[in-house]
Amino acid sequence: LGDRADSSVLRDESRKAIVEATFKDLNTTVINSLLHNWDIDTADELVLRRELSANGKSRAFINDTPVNLSQLQSMAGSLVDMHLQFDTHSLGQNDFQREVLDVLAGHNALLKTYQEAYNTLLSERKKLEDVRRSIESGNKELDYHKFLLDELAEADLKENELEELEAELKMLSHAEQIKSVLGKLYFQLEESDQPMVQQLKSMLNQLQGLNQFHQLIPVLSERLQSVFIELQDISGELELINEKILMDAGRMDQVSQRIALGQKLLKKHGVKNTIELIEIRAGLESKVNLVIHAGDELAKLEKSVGQMEENARNLAITISSNRKKQVAPLEQKTAQLLHRVGMPNALLKVDMQTVPLYEGGIDRIVFLFDANKSDRFEPLHKVASGGELSRLMLSIKSLVASSVAMPTLIFDEIDSGISGEAARQVGILMKELGESHQVISITHQPQIAARADTHFYVFKKELNKKIHTQIKKLDPQERVEAIAKMMGGEKPSPLVMENAREMVMNN
Repeated sequence: LGDRADSSVLRDESRKAIVEATFKDLNTTVINSLLHNWDIDTADELVLRRELSANGKSRAFINDTPVNLSQLQSMAGSLVDMHLQFDTHSLGQNDFQREVLDVLAGHNALLKTYQEAYNTLLSERKKLEDVRRSIESGNKELDYHKFLLDELAEADLKENELEELEAELKMLSHAEQIKSVLGKLYFQLEESDQPMVQQLKSMLNQLQGLNQFHQLIPVLSERLQSVFIELQDISGELELINEKILMDAGRMDQVSQRIALGQKLLKKHGVKNTIELIEIRAGLESKVNLVIHAGDELAKLEKSVGQMEENARNLAITISSNRKKQVAPLEQKTAQLLHRVGMPNALLKVDMQTVPLYEGGIDRIVFLFDANKSDRFEPLHKVASGGELSRLMLSIKSLVASSVAMPTLIFDEIDSGISGEAARQVGILMKELGESHQVISITHQPQIAARADTHFYVFKKELNKKIHTQIKKLDPQERVEAIAKMMGGEKPSPLVMENAREMVMNN
């Protein structure tokens, strides 16, 4: 059914254990929907299987398709309801009590819609609180962020501006030296008594006059021609650069001040270049705008949350109305069943109180119990004994079972604390349940066991000096013998045997 596996149950650790449960004649929407969603083929039979190895690893399968434990639990939850010996504690839990009314109301689809609406509401509420906190925090820092933003905006730095200014300042600082060197080079190339460009041109003319006399000279002429052209180009560049460089003290001062401002901002914000300063400015703009325009977003969110709350509350009110309609029938039918199982004076009262919206709606539901018509109803855990709780749980489950597509119900010693006529009535009630459900009961009460259609006897036997637990399906005579032993001990008298036979035959 999806519980955690325990390798300690393996007697032979060299082999794996395999447990299977086969369910037949199933055709419920929930099960077919699960199989479809998990891409598992449907069949006439549904087989759940667990394989357990000595190393503790467990594998789960549905119709031979591997599944995880979560899937197995989901499937098993639609197939089997197991009531263990001490499971009556859930009867006193508000969630269980609310779920009883929900099952009887049959509004599962409406409940699912509400829960989706409520979960969405919680998400939007959280978003609303986040915006409020953001606004509160943003308001505290708004003035400081605006100051930083104004400072950066006033500086109005362009991309790579500081880096380019530093290069310009370096050039301005050495302008006299640069112009001096460039001027000398240009003079030597173009304006001296014997300019290098003119000398090279003369050499080229002389060499070209020999082109026809030697096959390698044209190649040298071409190379010298390239050198001449390159040197002419260098000469022109030297002149152009020299003309553009100005020894401007005013510009140098202006650049120095701009760089100083930039360095101050870089140090203040802990960054290294202009691009990072520009990114900080953009971030500050975003923060400031967020706070300035957050009021609009807050108003929209508050309106949205209000509408969601109204929608969820309307759904919860409808759900509450459905539940209230089930209260009187539940109290009446439970009293009738409790009377049958030996509690003629017991009454159940359902107390419903309206509470703030939560995942279960707007109802706080508490089952109150009066075992002796004292007109003093108290919560179950205060007034009900173990036996009373067991019979009350059986009564409630018998009412709920008809409203739930739950093929198999398992009761593990639900007869704890009862005997005699009460046990007989519990057996009758379980037999009635068995007409529409598969009911499996583990019991030590002959009055309950005798009502079964089929008996399996669980016993321990020593084989090869080891104790083995075994299970055996009983034939008609063995059924009588087993009931008789439950009534009269290991060696029942003929009278007890006859009584047991009558109990089984009159089932």
